[in-house]
Amino acid sequence: MNFPLNSVNNSPSHRFLCSLYIVLLLILSHAYIVISADYRPSNIGAIVDVSSRKGKEEKTAMEIAVSRFNRDSKNLQLFLHFGNSSGEPIQAAFTAQELIKEEEVGVIVGMDTWQEAALVADVGNRAQVPVLSLAASAITPPSRQIRWPFLVQMGSNVSEQIRCIAAIVGSCNWRRVIVVYEDDAHGGDSGMLAPLSKALQNFSSEIEYTVVLPPVSSLSDPKGGIHDELMKLLSIQSRVFIVLKSSPLMATYLFQEARRMGFMARESSWIITDTISSFLDSMDTSAISYMEGALGIKTYYNKTSGPFLEFSAQFQKLFETEYPEEDNTKPGIYALRAFDSISVIANALVRLGSGTNNTKRLLESILSSDFNGLSGKTSFQGGDLLDSNLLSLRVINLVGKGYKHLDFWTKDLDNPFSREGGEAGSSRRKTTVLDGPVIWPGYLKRVPKGWEMPTDAKPLKIVIPANTSFDKFVKVDIAQNDPLKRYTGFCIDIFREVVKILEQNYSLPYEFLPYHGTYDDLVHGVYTKNPWKTFDAVVGDVTILANRSRIVEFTQPYAESGLSMIAPVKSREAYKAWLFMKPFTMEMWAVTGAILIYTMFIVWILEHQINPAFRGTWKNQLGTALWFTLSSLFFAHRERIYSNITRAVVVVWLFVVFVLTSSYTASLSSMLTVQRLEPNVTNVEWLKANKLNIGCDGDSFVRKYLEKVLGFEKENIKNISSQYDYPNEFQKGTISAAFLELPYEKEFMNKFCKKYTATNPLSRFGGLGFVFQKGSPIAADVSEAILTLSEKGTLKYLEGKWFPSSNECSSTTDTTELSLQNFWALYVLCGATSTFCFLLFLFRLLNNFDEDIQKWLVKMVQLQISRVPGEELLN
Repeated sequence: MNFPLNSVNNSPSHRFLCSLYIVLLLILSHAYIVISADYRPSNIGAIVDVSSRKGKEEKTAMEIAVSRFNRDSKNLQLFLHFGNSSGEPIQAAFTAQELIKEEEVGVIVGMDTWQEAALVADVGNRAQVPVLSLAASAITPPSRQIRWPFLVQMGSNVSEQIRCIAAIVGSCNWRRVIVVYEDDAHGGDSGMLAPLSKALQNFSSEIEYTVVLPPVSSLSDPKGGIHDELMKLLSIQSRVFIVLKSSPLMATYLFQEARRMGFMARESSWIITDTISSFLDSMDTSAISYMEGALGIKTYYNKTSGPFLEFSAQFQKLFETEYPEEDNTKPGIYALRAFDSISVIANALVRLGSGTNNTKRLLESILSSDFNGLSGKTSFQGGDLLDSNLLSLRVINLVGKGYKHLDFWTKDLDNPFSREGGEAGSSRRKTTVLDGPVIWPGYLKRVPKGWEMPTDAKPLKIVIPANTSFDKFVKVDIAQNDPLKRYTGFCIDIFREVVKILEQNYSLPYEFLPYHGTYDDLVHGVYTKNPWKTFDAVVGDVTILANRSRIVEFTQPYAESGLSMIAPVKSREAYKAWLFMKPFTMEMWAVTGAILIYTMFIVWILEHQINPAFRGTWKNQLGTALWFTLSSLFFAHRERIYSNITRAVVVVWLFVVFVLTSSYTASLSSMLTVQRLEPNVTNVEWLKANKLNIGCDGDSFVRKYLEKVLGFEKENIKNISSQYDYPNEFQKGTISAAFLELPYEKEFMNKFCKKYTATNPLSRFGGLGFVFQKGSPIAADVSEAILTLSEKGTLKYLEGKWFPSSNECSSTTDTTELSLQNFWALYVLCGATSTFCFLLFLFRLLNNFDEDIQKWLVKMVQLQISRVPGEELLN
């Protein structure tokens, strides 16, 4: 049966428990006789289920503990009084009341379930008698110390077992698990299911299904009852089973039937808690053989220490005498905890000394206990057994008729396992996975997939979209008998290449099933929680979306995805009159004109004094300079150059002219031969404002996206079922634009690039991928295979095979204008050369001017001297 995790506490068993609990409180509140303060602390009340193996072990261990203490103690003797709970919480509460009233016990120990412990703790609170529970709750109530101040829990921390199980699931990459537990008719899952679900979420895993088995004692035909429950799992593909709680007898029937029905075959995995693993040492070996391959969580204790060996020998002798019907006499962890519980009480009484009967002081003395017992270090914090730093839990692997130890649980979720024992925070070697080798069900050498893998008899049912708009992606030809020809396309070829890679590790039988419907129907057909689910996977051009990813598992995308707008185009014939200006940008024209005028000015400066062609009136000089510079653009200048400096300027200028004219000619030729197109539609807002009709694939998600995200009206959106219908719709004028996903847009434009244009993607999506059930391990393997195909270039090859480039479209390019950025270096070179030559000319001019001044001065001096008479010079 499905178990709603969000309503665990509202199950019928819990409501039944609450009703019994209220009735019991009413009975006790009216019938309770106040116990006098004159009680005997040395009287110990023990409540166990003497009909169960656990109760038998606990009773024997307590008797040994009391016997040893009385033998060694001279001043204090302990008296042990047993009460049988029969596994019933109400019976346990009445037994506790009777022990306090009739036997005047000063402390109560025992109770194997939390339900029993809670009711007995209420009795203990009223009588102010300490209660030591051998059971612990999976979730500690926040008000436990206030509600049950006299309750002390000796049981192990159940939450650590749950965290350990979740770590195993996470390390093996199992995403879906099935939980099995035996309902005791009082507490159901003992509060373990909700913490397990929360712990699994830390590893992105979840509980897919919950199998609740009735108490084995209530079944007239246990095998038949278990068979009926397991039959419900045949429709579920998850094969990771967690046996959360079960009696040893129920576990024997469960694994025997599970193995017979094939639930312990290859690729399956089982995990058991200490409710079963703690009895492995005392279980029949034939029963263990049915569990071969399972993993277990077992409380670790030292079996080689002297105290344990001494206790074990005494226990086996006494147990065999009292219970000859039991085949195995070895003590388990429950016997060790029972022994330590008596030691806690005895040591507390010794610390108090004789003559005291104060229960509160006795409780304080119990809580101050701190010693190493047979089950490990024993100390308390807040009334609970304190977890020591020792690695107390160990993962075991059931092999043959026994089990072997694997790794310790480190309590560290990042590195949860350690092959060696020791302190949890020590430098022991830690790992993220179990350090095997592990014997898995079916003797599988690798980690099981935890999933029902397809077989030849039951192949993977893969549905294929049969009515795709673009048949190069997926095409179904029913007329073909050969499966290779019946199902073709880009997506199909990719999947077949993926299967070749997967078959290197395991076989993947599959069958294709065509489906006529929307893509959302395909995805929901794989969704495991749909009652009409009929598919295991989808292979096709399915877009990865957020809302789809919540219910199914997508593989790695093998193609990108986005949404583009397709619109008809018109030619830019109106601009041909000024086409000669288009090769250069306006900035380019301006700078070219400026450098031309500057070069003309420099040439005139350098030549007009020495070149007769550059002399005459100002009009003649300006016309000559302008004509020389312009004619040089066509290399048609005839004027002779006299100055070498001018020649340098002209050479650089002619080089610039050569580059510019060549580039201009090439660009203009391209513009004249290539048709320049522009779209009729400007943008999405223009379409909506004018309420123009648009087209899209109605079977895909695009229609909803256009309505809900882009805001188009329903009546303006037309469904188009085939790629060949789009040109007809455009020609008839029924649509002004079409919205296609990016892969389809590329295929469409590859054929109709002359008549239509596409915008840049308006939105980006997750790509195209294959679909599997949520938690399917095959999805991860397929994703890895797709990455391998991409790295090897196979995806690129298949893309070229199915979508070859069109020669006509590949040659169609829109020539861009040449800008200053393309030629700035030429202009700098030309301007720098002209400037340098001008400065050189100016330097020479000044130098010549100085020489002329000096010559003039000398000449003037000589002239003055020649005018003075000779006699005046003598005087």
